[in-house]
Amino acid sequence: MERGKKHQGILLLKTSNEAREIEFELAYLISLTPPQRFRLMERKSREMRSSLYRHGHGTSASITKRK
Repeated sequence: MERGKKHQGILLLKTSNEAREIEFELAYLISLTPPQRFRLMERKSREMRSSLYRHGHGTSASITKRK
């Protein structure tokens, strides 16, 4: 199994290894305290909401009447 290097919270791998990436991500999330996890979750939710709005998914569908 290849070994990945941790460099300031970044996983560096020679080749793509999805299992190793997931393992690294889970280890990071486990290292957080519950308040840190909630702040991260809230920040990511805001990022997703703003991204959706920027790409036109934040508005309701308009109703088009046929004649």
